[in-house]
Amino acid sequence: MGTTDATGCMRNGEAEGPDGFAELRAREFGYLDEGGHTYLDHTGAGLPPRSLVMGSARRITGGLFGNPHSESPASRASGHLLAEARRAVLRHFNADPDEYAVIFTSNATGALRLVGEAYPFTPGSRLVMSLDNHNSVNGLREYARARGAATVYVPGLRLDEKRLFAALSAPGDRAATGGLFAYPAQSNFTGVQHSLDWIAAAQAQGYDVLLDAAAFAPTNVLDLSRHHPDFTAVSWYKVFGHPTGVGSLIARRTALARLRRPWFSGGTVYAVSAQAQWHVLAADEAAFEDGTVNFLSLPDVTAGLAWIDGVGMDRVHAHVAALTGRLLSGLRALRHSDGSPLVRVYGADGADAGRTDADRGGTVALNVLGADGRIVDERVVTRDSAAHGISLRAGCFCNPGAGEEAFDLPLTRLRTAADTQVGSLDAYLELLELPSAGAVRVSLGVSSQPGDVETFLAFVAGTYRDRVPTAAGLAARESC
Repeated sequence: MGTTDATGCMRNGEAEGPDGFAELRAREFGYLDEGGHTYLDHTGAGLPPRSLVMGSARRITGGLFGNPHSESPASRASGHLLAEARRAVLRHFNADPDEYAVIFTSNATGALRLVGEAYPFTPGSRLVMSLDNHNSVNGLREYARARGAATVYVPGLRLDEKRLFAALSAPGDRAATGGLFAYPAQSNFTGVQHSLDWIAAAQAQGYDVLLDAAAFAPTNVLDLSRHHPDFTAVSWYKVFGHPTGVGSLIARRTALARLRRPWFSGGTVYAVSAQAQWHVLAADEAAFEDGTVNFLSLPDVTAGLAWIDGVGMDRVHAHVAALTGRLLSGLRALRHSDGSPLVRVYGADGADAGRTDADRGGTVALNVLGADGRIVDERVVTRDSAAHGISLRAGCFCNPGAGEEAFDLPLTRLRTAADTQVGSLDAYLELLELPSAGAVRVSLGVSSQPGDVETFLAFVAGTYRDRVPTAAGLAARESC
């Protein structure tokens, strides 16, 4: 075995070989097995390696760092680390610094909001979105509507070329085409990965492209020298667990220049007058970083990227893909005694014609089916899995479009629900004739091991095979 450097990165081929990730689990994520945890919510949050947390503490307690909006020694120290973090992000995505700028935000949602509030929507432009989108992308439609732009959804759990081009092409006058196309590289609901080739296809139709990479970036290579989205949003805690509260908008400089901020704040201007009421925005990334950036945490992004790059993103991808294949195979094999399926998987599960497990990431959405063939209430699975020390996610995952597709909800019924005043989420579910508020999501990551998959499969079989669980006694839902 090799050693690690100060950031916990691999040296001397330490993690090579079949047991590399087992050793990584023991060294960096030993708190999982020490506490008897089975963690299956990597799409919700990555886990922090011990070496990153300890390295962060050593840096903060061993140096002096001040507000970077100054020229003091403490400020210069923070400014140097801020610039280093920008360079690290660009290196990780193989992004040319002459083409791309890095803006630090509080998370991927903050990055998306920056684009939405500043994008030059007009009555002649369009916002096109895949139906499979996180609500932080869906929310962009409010900015578009406020400025008179049309909003269009591309249906389907998987983007289809014919449907996509139909949505990108405006009816009638061709001059009305163009605007913003927003979609996820990987669904946070099903794990389905949408083609990155759609970036260039949409740009050829006159659109800027906003890529939500929050679910994709933790276990996949995103090469911005090959694919050139105009805007890319990420949350770093999903990639390497620490720190929370830091994301990035990686924007092409030409696209960034087209944005028009609706306000200014401390840190975003280099000249301003109160009495004459004028201001001049900063000329670089600082124009989009409101107030003081999280200067104590940004060096942790540099360290985290060094850590994940040291492990090797290609190896992380292969590791998670193998575990996901194992999970899907196990789920397909789960049956009640009469041969009926014990689970229903959504999205590409490798069993559907024309789809393979390679078309998806390490996120699997499913519902458990009782012996009567009906969906087991997701709250029951949450309760029972927690009792077994399993951390997973249940609900709609802030992705209503994917849920509407998964449960085959007709538009007429959805519109009826919008026009009906009801007093609770459960009442809405009854109105929509839904058997559940959503699905159960199992997601894998760099710290996952085969034992985690086997624990979950054994839990489902042992808890629900040949049974008809009820939701009796469970508290009413407050949200999905």
